[in-house]
Amino acid sequence: MTKGILGRKIGMTQLFSDNGELVPVTVIQAEPNVVLQKRTLENDGYEALQIGFADKKESRTNKAEKGHAEKANTAPKRYVREIRDAELDSFEIGQEISVEVFQAGDKVDVTGTSKGKGFQGVIKRHGQQRGPMSHGSHFHRSPGSMGDVDPMRVFKGKNLPGHMGAEQVTIQNLEIVSVDAEKNLLLVKGNVPGAKKSYVQVSSAVKGN
Repeated sequence: MTKGILGRKIGMTQLFSDNGELVPVTVIQAEPNVVLQKRTLENDGYEALQIGFADKKESRTNKAEKGHAEKANTAPKRYVREIRDAELDSFEIGQEISVEVFQAGDKVDVTGTSKGKGFQGVIKRHGQQRGPMSHGSHFHRSPGSMGDVDPMRVFKGKNLPGHMGAEQVTIQNLEIVSVDAEKNLLLVKGNVPGAKKSYVQVSSAVKGN
C-alpha cells in the first residue's frame, strides 16, 4: 500500500555516512498532516486518501473550504493532495499523519513544482546545439528550420523558445536517509524539485526498490 505525506522543502545540507561517505541530502519539513477525506469506490469511483498541510489564512478561505475542514475538526489547509492506493481502513477523518510513516532506507517519489526560469531559448530550454559563432554565420542561437517548403506551416510539437520551468516534476526512487520525529523532518538523499519553502509531496516509490 502507498504511504505519503506533504511537506515544505527547507533546503539542502550534507551528512557523513557510517563509512565516511559524504551524502548530500534535502531537508523536508513535514508537520503533522491531517486526513480531510476518504475517497471510496461507492461515492467517488476510486479510492484515495485526501490529506492537507499548512493552515490557510481565514481571509483567503471560502465557505466551501471551511465546511470541508470542519468535518475533520481542523483549519482549512493551503496544500491539499490525494494519495491513491492508501490503506483507508488504517486512517480516520481528522487523524494526523507524522513523518514516522516513513523509516530510514525507504524509497520514495518526491513531487514538486520546479523553479521557474522565465522565457528561454531553445538551447537552454531543449538542449539544442548552437550554430557557428564566427562572422558571416546567420545561425547562432536561433531555433533553426521551422519546416520544409512543402507543408508551409510549423508542425505541432516543434521545439521553440518559451516559458521554462514552473511545472510539476516527480523524481523517483529517492532514499530517505533519516527521520527526525521531534522536529518533523525528513532527510532525503539527493535533490528534490522546487525552490526553498515550496511545497512537495513525498510518497512510496511506484517502481519499488
